[in-house]
Amino acid sequence: QVQLVESGGGLVQVGGSPRLSCAASGRTSSMYAMGWFRQAPGKEREFVARISWGGGVTYYADSVKGRFTISRDNAKNTVYLQMNSLKPEDTAVYYCAADRSAGKRTATSHYDYWGQGTQVTVSS
Repeated sequence: QVQLVESGGGLVQVGGSPRLSCAASGRTSSMYAMGWFRQAPGKEREFVARISWGGGVTYYADSVKGRFTISRDNAKNTVYLQMNSLKPEDTAVYYCAADRSAGKRTATSHYDYWGQGTQVTVSS
């Protein structure tokens, strides 16, 4: 019902500041909270950030708090993740996801729709 497509990943140097985008299509008239997750090689997918369906409430993992900013533009059906001061440990495939329920929800099982992911590689 909802399709999500991430973009903006690639190879970036330590300290770089790329911005990831997630474009939604399909039944976008419904209201969804949106989240960003990442999965590093050999590790499980982990929570990065979440934004409420109105954009007024955000949550961040401790590992990215103060460096990453999640935002959304509902008129464009797009969610963004601005990443600053990148570190090698930020290297991962980054996924966006949509959640039909409100609240502070950080587990992957809470989300109804997922994008295909975009690779972010941080090198010195």
